[in-house]
Amino acid sequence: MSARLLLGEPVAEKVRQRIGDLVTQLATEHVTPKLAVIVATDNQATNWYVSSIARAATKLAVACEVLDLGEATAETLAETIKTLNADEQIHGIILQTPLPQGIDASSLVKLIDPAKDIDGANPGSLGQLSVGQEAFAPATARSVIEILEHYRIPLAGKHVAVIGRSTVVGKPLAQLLLQLDATVTICHSRTVNLAEHTSRAEVCVVAAGQPHLLTANEVAAHSVVIDVGTHVTESGGLTGDVQADSVQPLVSALSPVPGGVGTVTTALLLLHTVQAAVNFLERSRRGECQMSVGR
Repeated sequence: MSARLLLGEPVAEKVRQRIGDLVTQLATEHVTPKLAVIVATDNQATNWYVSSIARAATKLAVACEVLDLGEATAETLAETIKTLNADEQIHGIILQTPLPQGIDASSLVKLIDPAKDIDGANPGSLGQLSVGQEAFAPATARSVIEILEHYRIPLAGKHVAVIGRSTVVGKPLAQLLLQLDATVTICHSRTVNLAEHTSRAEVCVVAAGQPHLLTANEVAAHSVVIDVGTHVTESGGLTGDVQADSVQPLVSALSPVPGGVGTVTTALLLLHTVQAAVNFLERSRRGECQMSVGR
């Protein structure tokens, strides 16, 4: 029996509905949520991704400003972030990678105001997340949770194996899963005998950045598998970190690539932007910041 496909589009549509409701509420206060995306590369894939964010934002009445800085220096990028931090009309900031050669992204993301850090890049945001305080989680990590919750896959008390320990997916996802009372095992490139861990998991999330890493030999029968990987094939298509053809007949549910996690991520970036605008409005009402209207 073939696995149920955990499609991302129904999940993304629900997220978009939440965005629409919040945008309508903000409009009554003359507030337009606005996202700023800093780009310093001519990478074709990056430009396509940023364009897709801008198109999605337009459809949802979220303003999106793309700052194409070309081969910018670290100093220019730092000053740009500081300027956006101080701009009350900007609610969300993304520093898009890759950056020009020799520029350390980790030092720059520290400059993003956590209140505007809608993709959870600042280490401070990750720290708050790890102790259960309010913070924006990286959108890809949260997409996994949104999919599991949408399809009513229970997590409390379940053994979840996460393959990958990046600060973009693996580590923040582990924190989100712990908050939902899952028992989490993190596997990575130095894990000995991967199958020993993944074959005991009721849910397996693969975010290792290695095509077809997970096969039928590494999964438990009737388990749930979430594939976060995205890789361009020689024919120009997309494939994931899971060898879907071998895994699908064995597991109970599988998120596809394409059409799974990636579909939800863009919608969540925009939801976080709108939530940041709502948070700003609430802080302004408490007198914690100045509020500009008529945006």
